[in-house]
Amino acid sequence: MLKKLKIDPEFQSKIPPLTFHERNQLETNILEEGRILHPLIVWNGLIVDGHTRYAILRQHPEIQYTILEKDFANRHEAIIWICKKQLGRRNLTPEQRNYVLGKQYEAEKLSRGGAHPRSVAPPSEPPIAQLKGTGSATCDRIAAEYGVSRSTVLRAETFAKSVDVAEKAVPGTRQAILSGKLKTTDKAISAIAKAPQEERPALVQQLYQPKPDKPMRRTPKGAAAAQYKAIEEISAKMEQPAGPLEQNDILAELEDALRLMISRWNTCLAHNPDHRSACQAGIRRLAEEGVHYLQTMAQDDAGPSYQTGIPQ
Repeated sequence: MLKKLKIDPEFQSKIPPLTFHERNQLETNILEEGRILHPLIVWNGLIVDGHTRYAILRQHPEIQYTILEKDFANRHEAIIWICKKQLGRRNLTPEQRNYVLGKQYEAEKLSRGGAHPRSVAPPSEPPIAQLKGTGSATCDRIAAEYGVSRSTVLRAETFAKSVDVAEKAVPGTRQAILSGKLKTTDKAISAIAKAPQEERPALVQQLYQPKPDKPMRRTPKGAAAAQYKAIEEISAKMEQPAGPLEQNDILAELEDALRLMISRWNTCLAHNPDHRSACQAGIRRLAEEGVHYLQTMAQDDAGPSYQTGIPQ
């Protein structure tokens, strides 16, 4: 039976892979048990859930296992099931969660937009016109299901589509982005998706280029300090959109900043476990600073700005 199972690349791409340590730990647990505790989830001979367990079984065919056959109306329903299961995990990176949320929204629109029933073959990329106007109620329902805003779901879909475009241009980019190894922004990814197809590989390669280190600067004093502060204020204004933002744009801007902060903290601490204990006092101080800031902003009468207590 195991030889008859097949891996569907589209299904597998919706499931963030385990880390090297997690994969080794899973294999150790399976070998100690002598069997796989959780069944492989299958639909029409295609693995829907259990790709890592399947790979371990191929290496250790003596291990006992079970298969659970699911009944989906079409591929889109299978993808929806996969995405919901993945979004129930707690160890997803912000990028992985954003990507899977976007793929669920895309699949739900396609599932309700006249998809061929019982279709097993992967479809070609859906035309944008097919998706327009089909997801308003679906978007609201998904937003309510996960406790996020409507704009979050829409932006997640755009992010997921853009990541897939980058993956097609340079294979391996999707995993690099979703794992957090390749640091980029939603705007940079969207720019790749909007670029002509022949220009995309070069744009993706630019994401991999190391960012130049910022030179250390001395703290200016007196008149120089005032001039430097004026330059910083002008620079900050240039980085922000001109004029007032719409409500959804404000929330999108703040959410982008929050997700980037969480991602950078997670990545920094995950890559430097040996030094974490030595920095714990500083980490606690920064965390308290952030919590105090967020609590201040959560108040209805919070002012337009907040002066950080972190020395510059």
